Amino acid sequence: MSADILTPEVANSVLARANPVAKLAAGLCITVALLFSVDPVSASVALACELALVPLLGVRPGTLAKRTWPLAAAAALAAYSTALLGAKTGPVWVRLGPVVMTEHSVLAGVAIGLRGLAIALPGVFLLFSTDPTDLADGLAQKLHLPSRFVLGALAGMRLVGLLVDEWRTLGLARRARGVGSGHSPVARARAFLGQAFALLVQAIRRATRLAVAMEARGFGGTVDGRPAPRTWARESSFSRLDVWVLAAGVGIAALAVAAAVALGTWNVVWG
Repeated sequence: MSADILTPEVANSVLARANPVAKLAAGLCITVALLFSVDPVSASVALACELALVPLLGVRPGTLAKRTWPLAAAAALAAYSTALLGAKTGPVWVRLGPVVMTEHSVLAGVAIGLRGLAIALPGVFLLFSTDPTDLADGLAQKLHLPSRFVLGALAGMRLVGLLVDEWRTLGLARRARGVGSGHSPVARARAFLGQAFALLVQAIRRATRLAVAMEARGFGGTVDGRPAPRTWARESSFSRLDVWVLAAGVGIAALAVAAAVALGTWNVVWG
């Protein structure tokens, strides 16, 4: 686990020591279970179980909230939109002029918001506790995905932070030259498009150089017309911890479904 990718607290956490494939499979179990039904009970149970596992991530709840607030905002917006535009059945709970929210629409909105958070949180756990190189090793060695796809995706993930820095540098450079200094919406939009185009040109040039460098190192080579076998600097292996991680994912999914069925709120989306 690279110290420059994960903070020391996260690198030494329980989830960071688990195999990325096990964490991915656990999150997939929860996601599939929640996709079958839109009800507040299953989403609430899954979300509560996931929040109970936050200490295993090695991140303080306040820090996690600061970094994931866009997800909470998106879930709140989805809940409001569903409550506003959902089917108007049941008693009216809110009536403000043209805005009408009924019992059914509000409960549907709450279910949508909670389900969105419950589905997104396992992905947050995976991203926070996983080195991209470890994830690529697991996908290629354990799931046997094509190495060309895996390593290409890894290279793209590594360049995301660099693109953010370049966007900031381009903005400072253009501002120093007086480009895009207007305050009108049209001037700002024009400056944004110009800066985005400059970033796109730089990204294409860097991708070209990276492709040439990878080919020079034998990436994508063939032996007798077949892809050349690759060697790996680090072996991806499973441990007893990975069994517990996968069991936790299956358990959370089963508990959420069982609670919804027991309380009569289970509602298959396409049923």
